[in-house]
Amino acid sequence: MPFRIAKSFTVESGHMLSKHPGRCRFPHGHSRTITLVVAAPTLDAHDMVCDFKALKLALDRVCDRFDHSLSINAADPLAKHLSPDRDRLVVFEGQDPTTEILAQRIYHDLDTLLKEGAAFTARDGLTYRLPAGLAIERVRVTETDSTWAEYAP
Repeated sequence: MPFRIAKSFTVESGHMLSKHPGRCRFPHGHSRTITLVVAAPTLDAHDMVCDFKALKLALDRVCDRFDHSLSINAADPLAKHLSPDRDRLVVFEGQDPTTEILAQRIYHDLDTLLKEGAAFTARDGLTYRLPAGLAIERVRVTETDSTWAEYAP
């Protein structure tokens, strides 16, 4: 597709990688930047791929649960010591919440919103919609200044 735009969102999040042989199996955190790249074959009536505000609102909805949260594998032996009803606990069934898995989950959650034609109402009362024909090209999630993982099926 000839037109593409990107929007980034930053979250502070922690995780535990139960399958990791080293220190990463213990709780630790990252300042993550999540970048969404979308594309369209043509521009809309406003000469845009998509309004950046619509992307911001979509990313806010999907990524907020990771901000100041702890992601864990449900099979982690330490999981039973963490309350499952805690607001900031994100449980992954059968998978370690690696950066690769986070990128994949965020991609699929955003893709679901796109397929639903999701609309979002901003604080100013205006409604923003993800337009038909918009395609997610990839989701990139940074873990550190020099490392990232990307999901792009």
